[in-house]
Amino acid sequence: MQPSTVTGVHLGGDRRTLFLDTQVPSGARACVRKLKAVLTDPMTDLVRVQVTFTSPSGDRASGCTEESTATAEVRLPEPLGDRDVIVDHYTRFTAEGAKPPALRLCGKLGCTPPATGCTAASYDQALMAVGAPEHTYRDSEKCDGKWLVLDFSWRTGPACGDSTDPACSSRLGDRWFFRAKKSGWEPIIRTSAGGCRDVRREEPAFPSSLCEWLAPLSPSLHPNYRPPSASPTTGVGSTATANP
Repeated sequence: MQPSTVTGVHLGGDRRTLFLDTQVPSGARACVRKLKAVLTDPMTDLVRVQVTFTSPSGDRASGCTEESTATAEVRLPEPLGDRDVIVDHYTRFTAEGAKPPALRLCGKLGCTPPATGCTAASYDQALMAVGAPEHTYRDSEKCDGKWLVLDFSWRTGPACGDSTDPACSSRLGDRWFFRAKKSGWEPIIRTSAGGCRDVRREEPAFPSSLCEWLAPLSPSLHPNYRPPSASPTTGVGSTATANP
């Protein structure tokens, strides 16, 4: 088995031993055996490591229903140097900007996230911050470096070559407003309305120059589904009164 996550990597004093903090099953009994970390490829400009163990946690009767931290270690054939470490194919750690002996966990935007600003890479961070669907298209951006309004949309129909078929071109869309923070673009509010009213109600400092000319989103991009009307109850569970 592999751990649910690797939360930290530390470098030993010899500069070639890695200690990997992992989340593993735990319980009243022994829940982890043969915990180990191994190099999966020869060292190049990266160090690729895999952490594995055996556990009865697949059977809930084992009692291994919680998680705890355990540390695996692997000794490299040579000092780590300035190489990044990739654990279990996707979790990346770097010494750049880290406080030794710990390595720094890189995020979804990589080890060096883009600076917050009016750039395509920074807009991608904003989309990620609001959980935009995969394969989202940016339709328009209004940005001054401190504030951002972003319109985007995504396809909802099948992938096909017949553009005349409405199912092939159907899509939905959203509009989000953001403020700049050190960590990236921070969402303020989502709305399909035009103008500044909604965002200024939430954040009065949002500049009108970025929102006063915004048109409402098309109803086809942001449909508003009304709840079904209540079904009539006449004659259901009622007693008719006869005329005298």
